[in-house]
Amino acid sequence: MFFAPASSEFSVNSFTTEAGRSTTSPAAICEETSGASNRMGIARLYPSRPQIALQFAGWVLYNLRMRFTTVFFDLDDTLYPPSAGLWHAIKERMNIYMRDRMGFPAEQIPRIREKYFLQYGTTLRGLQANHEIDVEDFLAFVHDLPLKDYLIPNPILRSVIASLPTRNLIFTNADRRHAERVLTALDLNDLFETIVDVNAIAPYCKPMPESFQIAMRLAGESDPSKCVMIDDIHRTTTAASKAGLFSILYSESYSNSSADAHLTDWNDLKGILERQ
Repeated sequence: MFFAPASSEFSVNSFTTEAGRSTTSPAAICEETSGASNRMGIARLYPSRPQIALQFAGWVLYNLRMRFTTVFFDLDDTLYPPSAGLWHAIKERMNIYMRDRMGFPAEQIPRIREKYFLQYGTTLRGLQANHEIDVEDFLAFVHDLPLKDYLIPNPILRSVIASLPTRNLIFTNADRRHAERVLTALDLNDLFETIVDVNAIAPYCKPMPESFQIAMRLAGESDPSKCVMIDDIHRTTTAASKAGLFSILYSESYSNSSADAHLTDWNDLKGILERQ
């Protein structure tokens, strides 16, 4: 898959030289040659504008090195750091909902939520399995927070995601409405092809194996070896690896895990993907 640089000079489907003549595509030239000869092949297309030729040569070579087509990004505590406090605030609102709307004793809620998290993947799935619950009401309540008080855009993250030659999707156990609000607050809402949310993968959720199968089907990618899952939860990256995806654990500090790679700095993401 090719990701074109932001320039009207280049078109993957139809390519013309600066003289206006159709010619062999840059990708074909790069596949047939390598190293200095590769750059010379691209330079033939723009003899009077070597900077454009070199820029495009680098772009094509990068795409040829990348074996992945699809990257799934987790949302909460991944696209923003845990230190932002948003996910903690969401969990507090889960406690309030269970106490005030469902009648759970306050002192039992942490234990119940932990049990449901371990057994069902999320508190919500556990509540659905064992109690009568209005899913839309629950999700609307727990996510009803002023995001501007928690989130600020990260220009580095935006630049990294925008530069990837892959199809990028959000894959979250939250709902679409929350994901859209978070992406807007982070100034990332234009960088993702779609959102695979908790409703799209129902009745499953991460880290259930079925959730990855559904996510790939929705992404139109049948080969898990061409997919990447970036998440902040160990058991999700472990499950992703077992499902055949390349898994990357994202955290602010190094942590031992069974993920295929570990990421603490978004600047390192492209290098990790290129080396595989």
